[in-house]
Parts: sequence; structure tokens; C-alpha cells
Amino acid sequence: MSCAKLDRITPTRRPEGVRISGYQRWRHLLFVHYRYPVEEVRKLVPSELELDLWDGEALVGVVPFEMKDIRLAWFPAAFGLDFLETNVRTYVHYKGEPGVYFFSLEASSWLAVKGARVGWGLPYHHATMSVDHRCGAIHYETRRHSDETAMHRARYRPGDELGPSAPGTLEFFLLERYYLFAKRRGRIEKGHVHHVPYPAQRVSEFEVSDGLVAAAGLGPAPPSPAFIHYSSGVDVEVFGPWPLE
Repeated sequence: MSCAKLDRITPTRRPEGVRISGYQRWRHLLFVHYRYPVEEVRKLVPSELELDLWDGEALVGVVPFEMKDIRLAWFPAAFGLDFLETNVRTYVHYKGEPGVYFFSLEASSWLAVKGARVGWGLPYHHATMSVDHRCGAIHYETRRHSDETAMHRARYRPGDELGPSAPGTLEFFLLERYYLFAKRRGRIEKGHVHHVPYPAQRVSEFEVSDGLVAAAGLGPAPPSPAFIHYSSGVDVEVFGPWPLE
């Protein structure tokens, strides 16, 4: 279990009295996690954020998925954006609040890249991306326009259902993350997403080739991931971002 004694339940609750920023639907999420030395991850994370470790180890996740009906709260639902996204992240906490820190995010929509960079200050990159669903298997590929070595290719088949993750489990630690932290203009900002718990599944027939982790400044991805999970998806409400002191 994680060494840090953090409140991991409050983030799962919908914030009260806060205006919604936007709506999103996340579909066909693959969670690929690698172990990395703590000191390697630490040097890439802002000093204001503490690493959130599992059994004393730092985990780096690569998460490719499909974004559906992405829109700001005031934007008509009929005009929401659909695109593919892949993020590279690790786990952190800020003053007792656990969340994620993104090393990079790939998106197939140029408009989404520009909007997220301006609105959220997140390190988005425009990429050529594709997904193919064949005979129950999923083939997913992304390659960054500005750096062809920053790529990720995965083929896999969703496996046995695990259901919603229970607090204290590895799956809860990895999947149930509702706060995100970023550093912009010299200060830490926080965003909050709300959704039902992920319907988690195991993964079978898994093949992967990854260059995104190395492009983030870490060493090459290990030959075999430490953990792999899949989720069919969730509908999401987005809140923030807010500057923190």
C-alpha cells in the first residue's frame, strides 16, 4: 500500500458550490504502468508536489483512450469535440490532496491542444493517432508531429471484469484519481474531475511499444509494464482549474 497517509475519499466526491467548467466522455481507457526509480521521477516533478508512492515505488502511467463530446459547460452539446488522447503521468500529492501530474499529453485535435495549453497550461502535443476495434481486440497508435520517436502503439483485448475499485487496493490507487496538478506562471494550479468509479477490467493478449515515457525525460520504458488495466469508460464533469497559494 501507499506509504503516504492521505485522504483518498474526499476527491471522489462531487464538489459542492463550484461551477462546472465542462463535460467529457472518456471511452476505452488502457492504463499501462511502469516502475521507475523515485529519484528519476522526482527530478521531473515540481518541488511543490510530493510524489505519491506505492510500496515505496514511483509509478509512471501511459493512458491512451478516446475522448467523446468534449465541450465547455456553456457550449451546445451537439458541437462537442471527439478525438483521441494519450497521457503520460505520475502520482503526486499537494498538502495532503492526492492527484496526478502530467508529463505530456497527446491529442489528435489541434483545437483541443491549443485550448488545453491556454486554458489549463498542460503540456499537450498534436499527434497523428488512430484506433481500431477488431474482433474484440483494440489497436491504438499515436505519433507526435514534432517528434516521431514520441510514439505509443498498443494491441490488447479487454479481459475479466474487476468492477469498481475498493479503497486501499492497487486499482483504486492507480485509477481513481480526481485531482490534477500543474505548475503555471510559477504557481501550482488544481483541476478536479468527477465521475462514477471506473468499471475496471483485466487485459489479455497485450502488446506494446512505447516512446512517450522516454520523450518525457525518463529512461526508455521497461520491456514489460508492472501493471495493466482497462476500463470501458465514464462520463465526466470537469471543474477548475484554480490557482493554489
